[in-house]
Amino acid sequence: MLQQLADGIATGAIYGALALAIVLVYRASRTLNFAQGELALLGAYVSWQFTGWGLPIWSAMAASMAVLALLCVGLERVLFRPLVRRHQHLPLIIVSLGLMIAINALIGWIWTYQTKEVPALFGTGAVDLAGTAVSRQDIGIVFAVLGVALLLAVLFRFTRTGLRMRAAVSAPESAELSGVSTGRMMSLGWALSGAIGAVAGTLIAPELFLHPGMMAPVLIYAFAAATLGGLDSPVGALVGGVIVGVIENLAGSYLPGVGGELKQIFALVIIVGVLLLRPQGLFGRKELVRV
Repeated sequence: MLQQLADGIATGAIYGALALAIVLVYRASRTLNFAQGELALLGAYVSWQFTGWGLPIWSAMAASMAVLALLCVGLERVLFRPLVRRHQHLPLIIVSLGLMIAINALIGWIWTYQTKEVPALFGTGAVDLAGTAVSRQDIGIVFAVLGVALLLAVLFRFTRTGLRMRAAVSAPESAELSGVSTGRMMSLGWALSGAIGAVAGTLIAPELFLHPGMMAPVLIYAFAAATLGGLDSPVGALVGGVIVGVIENLAGSYLPGVGGELKQIFALVIIVGVLLLRPQGLFGRKELVRV
């Protein structure tokens, strides 16, 4: 049981990191980016490419974060911003789905479909914690995701830029009248989501091995985590990721007939259940509309 809980927390931290990227995009532009998993996958491939060119894995991940941040800003301005301004939600979903397919095909074309090995950021081996063997990589993943969450908390709560981002989301018209550029804040939200996605992809690649289909199941769990925690709550994304990760591991180990093949059903059950019972999620805010 302790082993499954430890593994669930580690995988849940990855789900939470990708869910956090989804939440940042949703807060910035009120759209669900279904290409977020493929952008994280692209970040993992860019990290792998930089290591092949001789960079240490940490420097490679930092370079990948910069590349993905710039790419996401470009995608937001060219593909998504015109549709956001027209309040066309269905075309936004279609564009993000098309982008997901295009990025996956581009990855296969550039790096082929062969499985690749990414160096672990935190070394190999395991640590004994209360009789439970936990890999150094899993421990490092948890602390890395917590570090990212802490930096975002400081940004949103204690900096002028974070205040402007929150204002641009909650009251865009008033923010514009106060001199806040909502367009720049939207671009910054996308840039942060791209950088965090690169972190998530690079962290999980040593666990799953790098291949073009690596992030598809992770994206499903990340959407379940974001839905459970609340699509406008960064804290909820992380908490939801841990809950989803633990439930997935326990269900695959202890429910007869589930195993590793049917675990994704629980992600769908979580999404549907939350949307039916509490659409705003555990930490989300309920929106009231005057008529």
